[in-house]
Amino acid sequence: MSRRIVLTGGGTAGHVTPHLALLPHLLEKGYDVHYIGTENGIEHSMMASIPGITYHTVKSGKLRRYFDWKNFTDPFRVIAGVFQSIRLMHQLHPDVCFSKGGFVSVPVVIGAWMNRVPTLCHESDLTPGLANKICSRFARKVATTFPECAQALGDKGIFTGTPLRPELFSGSREKGLAMAHFTANKPVLMMMGGSLGAQSVNAALRAALPQLLEHMQVLHLCGKGNVDESLKNLDGYYQAEFLSDALPDAMAAADYILSRAGSNALCEFQALGKPMLLIPYPKGASRGDQILNAASYEKRGLARVLQQENMTADTLTQAILDLVRDQDTLRRALHDAPPADGTQAVLQLIEDIQK
Repeated sequence: MSRRIVLTGGGTAGHVTPHLALLPHLLEKGYDVHYIGTENGIEHSMMASIPGITYHTVKSGKLRRYFDWKNFTDPFRVIAGVFQSIRLMHQLHPDVCFSKGGFVSVPVVIGAWMNRVPTLCHESDLTPGLANKICSRFARKVATTFPECAQALGDKGIFTGTPLRPELFSGSREKGLAMAHFTANKPVLMMMGGSLGAQSVNAALRAALPQLLEHMQVLHLCGKGNVDESLKNLDGYYQAEFLSDALPDAMAAADYILSRAGSNALCEFQALGKPMLLIPYPKGASRGDQILNAASYEKRGLARVLQQENMTADTLTQAILDLVRDQDTLRRALHDAPPADGTQAVLQLIEDIQK
């Protein structure tokens, strides 16, 4: 008789992509896989049509630390989602629930707890988000990307790393260089700004191109709507809004990384052994988690950091050249660090909490 697992998480791609890394292994183990998310969230577009998954929807509301008129109505949506999740869990009677966080996970994890379904949560950032702070009270264990987070969670926290998609490790450097029309005798800097890009970093990088292109080629993933038509024919510079199937090839072609400091991306770069310069989102643009993520990587010698408030074309150029200078030290630290790919560790925890 096959076992049944409920997956949940949403709101951003980072709360969904680790499920994609786990899914082939869960199906191989014979799990009947169900996903509980919202009807209109990014998790629906990413997971609902995947073969092998049965998708269910519940209501949920965003959990905010700031004033918004929806703060008066969203609690009722969360409550409705809890009752829907309780009913779903009773109907499905899963053996285990795995939650990746995000606001949709709260009613699902509570519904699992009400039905005595053991739950494993996963926290990507150095400090738990609000949703995972709530969910951790109802979970058996919380897997973490950062060792500091596991320590802060006490007995429930276990440092595992993040589940990473295996296709990330199958890229071809030759295909990546060919896609960007780059040569093989000059290093490649790849800029990744997240799913929506990073406007200030995009602007600073483009202003720095005259200096940078003397030393390297630049593969720029700039985010939706951010392609600069005036630079399309610039030799040694390739820009795209984003890459999907070709991303592993681009990653294989990259010698250095310039990026924000989202935790999933950091784990991918670490697992691939890429020296990285991080420019975290400033406190005013986020809850400050990227600043903490970047500080942890810098403290462990795995990355260099440039704060956005200190970024100009000149300081960015110098920081990138310093990264190139220090690349051997960084590559050794990346090689010696604990594994960033937490796929097998999380799969083992899913098994363990059922015992």
